[in-house]
Amino acid sequence: MADYAQRNGGNRGGYNNRKRRFREDDETDRRSSRRAYQEPAHLKVRKQLLSVAESPFKKTDEEIQIIAETVAEHSEDDEIRSNFPDLVLQIPKHVIEHGIRVVEQALKIPFVAAVILALNHKRPDLAQEVLARVTTTLNEHFRTGAWREVKLLLRFLACLQGILKAEGVFPVLEELFSRSADLQAASIDDSLGLAIVKIILLTIPYIMASSASGFETHAGNLLEKTDIIASAPHALEALVDPYPGSGDDLGQELQSIISLLQKQLVAEAAQSWELVCLPRPWRTLPVNDEDKPATPTKHTLPPIIVPSPVIPGVRPQLPEVYFSVYADQDVETVPPTSNIASLILRDSLVDTINSLDYNRNATAKFLIDLDCYFAPGTFVKRATPFDRLKDIEAGKSTWKPEDVAVDAVFSQLLQLPNAEHKLVYYHAVLTESCKIAPAAIAPCLGRAIRYLYRSVDAMDLELEYRFMDWFTHHLSNFGFTWKWTEWVDDVELSLAKPKKAFIVGALEKEIRLSFAQRIRGTLPEPYQALITEAKDKDIPDFKYDSDHTPYAPQAREILRLLRAKAPDSEIGTQLTSIEAEALSLGVEDPLIPSTDAYMTAICFIGSKSLSHVLSCIERCKERLLALGPRSEAARRQIITSVMQYWAEKPGVGVNVVDKLLNYTILTPISVINWALADNICRGMILTHAHIYEMVASTMHKVTNRVRQIVNARNQPALPAEQVAILEETLERERENMKDLFATVQDALIGVSSGTVDEMAESRNQDTEGETLLRGWGDRWLRVFRRKMAVEESWIGEMMTIYEAMDAEVEATAKVSNGDRAQEKDVDNGIS
Repeated sequence: MADYAQRNGGNRGGYNNRKRRFREDDETDRRSSRRAYQEPAHLKVRKQLLSVAESPFKKTDEEIQIIAETVAEHSEDDEIRSNFPDLVLQIPKHVIEHGIRVVEQALKIPFVAAVILALNHKRPDLAQEVLARVTTTLNEHFRTGAWREVKLLLRFLACLQGILKAEGVFPVLEELFSRSADLQAASIDDSLGLAIVKIILLTIPYIMASSASGFETHAGNLLEKTDIIASAPHALEALVDPYPGSGDDLGQELQSIISLLQKQLVAEAAQSWELVCLPRPWRTLPVNDEDKPATPTKHTLPPIIVPSPVIPGVRPQLPEVYFSVYADQDVETVPPTSNIASLILRDSLVDTINSLDYNRNATAKFLIDLDCYFAPGTFVKRATPFDRLKDIEAGKSTWKPEDVAVDAVFSQLLQLPNAEHKLVYYHAVLTESCKIAPAAIAPCLGRAIRYLYRSVDAMDLELEYRFMDWFTHHLSNFGFTWKWTEWVDDVELSLAKPKKAFIVGALEKEIRLSFAQRIRGTLPEPYQALITEAKDKDIPDFKYDSDHTPYAPQAREILRLLRAKAPDSEIGTQLTSIEAEALSLGVEDPLIPSTDAYMTAICFIGSKSLSHVLSCIERCKERLLALGPRSEAARRQIITSVMQYWAEKPGVGVNVVDKLLNYTILTPISVINWALADNICRGMILTHAHIYEMVASTMHKVTNRVRQIVNARNQPALPAEQVAILEETLERERENMKDLFATVQDALIGVSSGTVDEMAESRNQDTEGETLLRGWGDRWLRVFRRKMAVEESWIGEMMTIYEAMDAEVEATAKVSNGDRAQEKDVDNGIS
């Protein structure tokens, strides 16, 4: 203890009571000074360039000038000289090394171009290196059919038009138009040609807003050419109308983006290309240095080769129509379609959203900071309440940056025929945006929800279900709170009314995301009846527990044997007993009751979780696979058993049916016939959201398989034998797909026309209920006709383009063989 006390200064507390030394006790500080850290120049430039224009509290022109001066000052640094062009251009190694690419920040392209313009005054050789790297990368994207990257790199070059010699980017646009005209001449239904024209039209504004001048005639001549293609309606355009029911009542009419863009550019040309919304950061850059000339050095644009025929790329190019969820407001919170800003803002936002799909947080941040990337005065102040917009002076903008950003996300979430990414990505972007700036985004989403709900009666059915999925998912992230009292009048409507069907479907999906009791607690009294007490059960009852149910003893024994993992022969004995009893009772197909008992037992065992049911299906797979060849009715009974067991939670049943399709226990035609033939019920089944989910998912599996075969067939350098096998497989699967679509359409035409047996026998076909059900048939029919048309168009376009590529490869090979033969003759002394 004495030693302990001595070590600790005799203080039981363990602290040393000696007087502390302070810096003031010494004449000088005895601590060694840490060496100051100097950040490498290339890392400093990278940080500055990737964050340019992001802050509303910094002067963008000063940021640009500082970056240009830093690069020029350290231009002899190997890291700067090698990495700077790559950083500007999104070379793949920077994707891995730094995790972000400038081209994915489409909103910043004018500002990055301004850095190059400023750098050109100080080090023209570095600007030339950037141009060379841009064109090299652009040629690579042309060869791979990466059309978004082509568009963004052309936009970058358009912003640099002021330092390009001669006509700059215009010859490239002319060549692109030539390729588009060739595609349109080959097929009037071509969509790739339209996509190329859209790229041309979206590049022109950036050229006209650049530091260059005197190109009005070039732009006018190009617009005259594009008008021929842009003004012609596409065959699939009407099928992608988001509001086929009543577009005029919703404040917007069907307008294709390409034709709308053409009209806007013609109008802008008549106003001397004001392009008020576009930023022009190069206007504030100093151009007169003591040692540098006032006129910038101009460069020859390196060769850009547009292949012929052009490569279609992975994503199919389809006609697009303009869509907005803020079209019917008293005050404009988004640009009207008469203003070029509507499509310039939308295009930059859409490129940002779809390029940054790997980082929803970064996407949300860009959306929130939208006003930083366009000209001052384009938007009102962030988070300005909607009610205060009426107080803004006449002539000033009332556009809310939050509304423009949210509108762009919804345009992708509700894009027909297909969104570019999985829908859940767009859900996540809206959720993150709301979390980052709840005061700004939440009111915008509320107005969007109300607009879409009002539009449900006229909305395309596929879009209605996408809206429903997002709505319920979004509520699940914010405590399932919504002002349900606003829709309380619609609760008493018939289920055949689209708004009532939407409410019922939304509540079912909420229960899938939570549990019935929780959702019931968020609803007003009139909604309570929509969630029955039976939905509170996590595990539905096993119906064969009741002795009043036929074949109950055998079914209970099957359940016991399955739980005990007994040999299949013992289970087969019980199934045979059910079939024998069914025959004695006069049942036409005894496999139906035995299948019902077997599948219900599987569902009961697997009701704890998806992994439980998958494990059980895996064990019973062989017997289930053997049912189909023996009886098609028994195969469809599998679906009936699943959906009856999960009647109170049909979403779970749909999920199980989907897994059975993956195991090939069920076939696509069996699912379609079960839903649209066996259980059509005068068309009432079409009002259920889970039935649409089941049918749409089944059709997607079929069409996706055909697309995979097409892509496999069109791989380069395939052996002839493999090509023949793939073509034979493609022809067979394509016919199966057509037959399946025909089955769907035949069933839906029966509902739409009122010729389904039950509807035809009904005496009250003229009542409102029958009319509503026929309307559901029309809405379903429209969706699946579009899906069929899109698939046929995509397959035809892909095969045509790849046939042309094969012909070009063959011709090139012949020329190459001829050259080699000529060289051989020369070597042999033959001239």
